[in-house]
Amino acid sequence: MSRKRLQQLVDSLGRSAKHFNKSEVECLIKLFDALVAKSSSRFAAVGFDRNMFRDTLHSAFGMTDDMIMDRVFRTFDRDNDSCINVVEWVEGLSVFLRGTLEEKIKYCFEVYDLNGDGYISREEMFQMLKNSLLKQPSEEDPDEGIKDLVDIALKKMDHDRDGKLSFMDFEKAVRDENLLLEAFGPCLPDIKSSMAFEQKTFQETRKL
Repeated sequence: MSRKRLQQLVDSLGRSAKHFNKSEVECLIKLFDALVAKSSSRFAAVGFDRNMFRDTLHSAFGMTDDMIMDRVFRTFDRDNDSCINVVEWVEGLSVFLRGTLEEKIKYCFEVYDLNGDGYISREEMFQMLKNSLLKQPSEEDPDEGIKDLVDIALKKMDHDRDGKLSFMDFEKAVRDENLLLEAFGPCLPDIKSSMAFEQKTFQETRKL
């Protein structure tokens, strides 16, 4: 990437990814380029494909849940072209690592709204909880226990009692009780891994 193009990108991302300063934006662009250069993907000229992004989430943030990582990919991939370009990468990380509570509520809601209809339905909750809970070998039918959890979640979060969660329901529930932010699966990095990622990216990449 030419110096001029890099500077333009840093300037525009410095405005749109508002939680990073310009030198941090530049470090993230360099990291993106380094990761893409290592890849043999056919998307490499443009950015990350799903597998590359999944590998990055796994190695940088210890994420292991395929279904959630796939949803995180779709949430970062704003233009739905199955590839994460450098702008989507930096803007996505801005919320992922340093987002305000409001931004994180919006992000988690998008991750959990599997079919994108603006609601987290009973079926979507069931799917995500079933997916993220450890499979315990037991006599009982695990689906029954998950149905109970879905009922408890709806009782606690479904403010207008219509049997599904709208963004307003979800936002109100999380504002009242922040722990409900990742109620249906871990889709944000924990403090330790996000601090380690930032330290590595913003200190080591500057030396390149």
